[in-house]
Amino acid sequence: MKRDKWFEAKWRYLRRFGPLAIAGLVVAVIGFAISAQWLVAIGFLLTVPWFLWVVLIPIYHWKDRYIGERTTLWGALLVIETSGWMKIVYWFRHVLPDRKRAGRYANVD
Repeated sequence: MKRDKWFEAKWRYLRRFGPLAIAGLVVAVIGFAISAQWLVAIGFLLTVPWFLWVVLIPIYHWKDRYIGERTTLWGALLVIETSGWMKIVYWFRHVLPDRKRAGRYANVD
């Protein structure tokens, strides 16, 4: 799949879920401020889709667009490692450079 088509499909969801997540954070902060647990819960639920998508994009990128010599290692780290730190590292080492056409992804389409 071409780079622009791949990224546009994934970024579309991030853009759609972004305002929902921001609204969820605002609702949660208000809920904490007035001690309304139900507002905190609603705020949390509003942020879940955006956070899920942020976690899934590195896995999808690794599956479809990864360029490198350690595909098995990255696959294991992304799937097995539960804290999320490796997904953050993968975002900065692979997803964002691919989006910006930099580094090892400069000449790949």
